[in-house]
Amino acid sequence: MREAAFVKQNKEKWIAFEKAITLNSKISPDLLADYYIQLTNDLSYAQTYYPESKTLLYLNSIASQAHQKIYINKKETKNRVVSFWKYEFPLFFKQYHKTLFYTFLLFAIATAIGVISTINDDSFVRLILGDAYVNKTLDNIENGDPTAIYKSGGELGTFLGITINNIRVAIFAYAAGVITSIGTGYILFSNGVMLGAFFAFFYNRDLLFEASKTIWLHGTIEISVIVIAGCAGLIMGNSILFPKTYSRKVSFVKGAKDGLKVVVSTIPFFIIAGFIEGFITRYSNMPVWLAMTIIFSSLALIIFYYIIYPIRLNRNYAAGSY
Repeated sequence: MREAAFVKQNKEKWIAFEKAITLNSKISPDLLADYYIQLTNDLSYAQTYYPESKTLLYLNSIASQAHQKIYINKKETKNRVVSFWKYEFPLFFKQYHKTLFYTFLLFAIATAIGVISTINDDSFVRLILGDAYVNKTLDNIENGDPTAIYKSGGELGTFLGITINNIRVAIFAYAAGVITSIGTGYILFSNGVMLGAFFAFFYNRDLLFEASKTIWLHGTIEISVIVIAGCAGLIMGNSILFPKTYSRKVSFVKGAKDGLKVVVSTIPFFIIAGFIEGFITRYSNMPVWLAMTIIFSSLALIIFYYIIYPIRLNRNYAAGSY
């Protein structure tokens, strides 16, 4: 983009921001911070493509003033952790809903491949899940308890082990984005195929409902949040492949930070999923209505927090009622 076109495209935003910081306009601190982020992005772009230009000097000047106003006298809120999950993250995550949709689509396609492959060739599940796991599950089926594997081990030990393992998987799915979206895409695809093969294995033995009723107790949150962690990896991976107007380095740093925020947001949900698996899933003989209540409540929680709440909060923010 030519410098003149760059200036014409952004000058109104810069002027409004300059007035806000020099005239002490009544503007919310959060909105001021958003403007500052946009300004620093423009500054990075100008440093890359218009070095030693008057535009760069002008943006540097505004950025310096803004930094003084926003950060030097900034007071940390007393409840920073609560604020992150209640306001900061939902407001931030709305911009990545499209990435989340594509992440879910990739995972769903992979799951369908796992289902179709296992239904047509029952030996496929051994290739995906391993002989030891399949043989153990077949023994449990013969003993009349298809999901007995979830009843092994102590409750607390299972809770801690599952939670730590799930967080590790989420971090790995995110970190794989460092080799572009292909790395995270592979992890999502392989996990999707595994999930599809797993359920098709029970379908082939007319045990799909019984298995689903038990496994989705914890799996609803666990699988959903693994997909969301995959979204974090795609955010970082896409920042490398599609830097837009930023330099690739600036884009990558921004994508890595944004992806990390998404991963951090999943930690409480992995703890909930681990708790359910450790303390609740083992009671597979619970009434169907109770199992369905837990499953659909878990699904509603995920949909509300990651989709509905960010949309509502952004609308309220834009309307000035936040």
